[in-house]
Amino acid sequence: MRRNETKENLLYLGIWVLLFLSPIISMSVRMADNSGMEFNWQEILRSWRVFVPYLIAFLIHNFLIAPLLIYKKKSLLYVGLALCVVVVFQTYACNQRPHFDRGPRHEERAMAQDHDGPPQLPCRPPMRPDDKKFDHHGQHPHPPHGEKPRLREDFREPPFIFGQHDLVALIVMILMLGMNLGVKLYFKTSKDSKMLEELERKNLQQQLEYLKYQINPHFFMNTLNNIHALVDIEPEEAKSSIVELSRMMRYVLYESAKSMVPLSKDIDFIQHYITLMRLRYTDKVKINVDIADNLPPCEVAPMVFITFVENAFKHGVSYKQDCFINVTLNTKGDDRLVFTCSNKNLGKTDTDKGGVGLQNTRRRLDLIYGDTYHLDIDDTGDTYLVTLEIPCGCATQ
Repeated sequence: MRRNETKENLLYLGIWVLLFLSPIISMSVRMADNSGMEFNWQEILRSWRVFVPYLIAFLIHNFLIAPLLIYKKKSLLYVGLALCVVVVFQTYACNQRPHFDRGPRHEERAMAQDHDGPPQLPCRPPMRPDDKKFDHHGQHPHPPHGEKPRLREDFREPPFIFGQHDLVALIVMILMLGMNLGVKLYFKTSKDSKMLEELERKNLQQQLEYLKYQINPHFFMNTLNNIHALVDIEPEEAKSSIVELSRMMRYVLYESAKSMVPLSKDIDFIQHYITLMRLRYTDKVKINVDIADNLPPCEVAPMVFITFVENAFKHGVSYKQDCFINVTLNTKGDDRLVFTCSNKNLGKTDTDKGGVGLQNTRRRLDLIYGDTYHLDIDDTGDTYLVTLEIPCGCATQ
């Protein structure tokens, strides 16, 4: 997560560098418009002196005060310290305002008081005939009717304690701190969302591994029971079934550990399993497998189809009556696979008994494919039918 902090600091650095370069850029533009103008570093330094207090306040807020609210959730402490920064800045800004003079008359009167004797007023220079600033009494003439009187240039009122200049500085300071807080909140939210996505991804992987480890022992337990039944009936067939089982174990150990596997390997696994199950049952169990030849070379989640096939053999076969199991796999359009598995409905299923087979498969489908798959189980009639439609090589994981 250091990357977000680096981006944030680079953003601040770019803004402040651009701000400090703005007086130089402005003067360069004016010099281009006025060829007789010279570069004035004093004006640049005066502009920088205005920026420096804002920069100091920003650094204090960004590195010391804002983290109290963003990362530690100490709202009251943040508000108090932020107000202190604003007050200190405003006090400094008020003290740094330029002092206005009171005109030459005050200075002359003060100089006259330094000598012995009563204070003397300075002599008024003789009035020139073309001087229209004074009347015959030496006073400013009255302005024409309707025109506001002009203040004397040598007298300026002292500034207010909190004037217009200070109000603008306060607004700029508050906006700057608010901008800083907003940027930090944005990067904090981005950081939290990435951490949440990482946690969800790890949680997804853990859930998938947990579900897979539940399915594998459940599957092998049923397979070993089938082989155990063949040992006493057909020893040779039991040996063949062990070979088939070893191939299936190789797939489970090395292929199913992946998040996605080639469709062809998952089909081979299903066929090995059906071959193994054919050795156990008599002709009363009709097993039909119809897998299309034009299946695309895509990837699917491992050991999803086998759960429904295993469930059909476990709950759809009876030694007392004729039964059937039909497995099909076809395409729908260019990017959808449709898997069906049907068997004779003899009663309760794995889901009704609370087993891990179908329940975990549903959960795996939710985690891997999200809302891009469709699973329909119809057990209302004499046939238990499972229809699964998934995207071909388009998992959301």
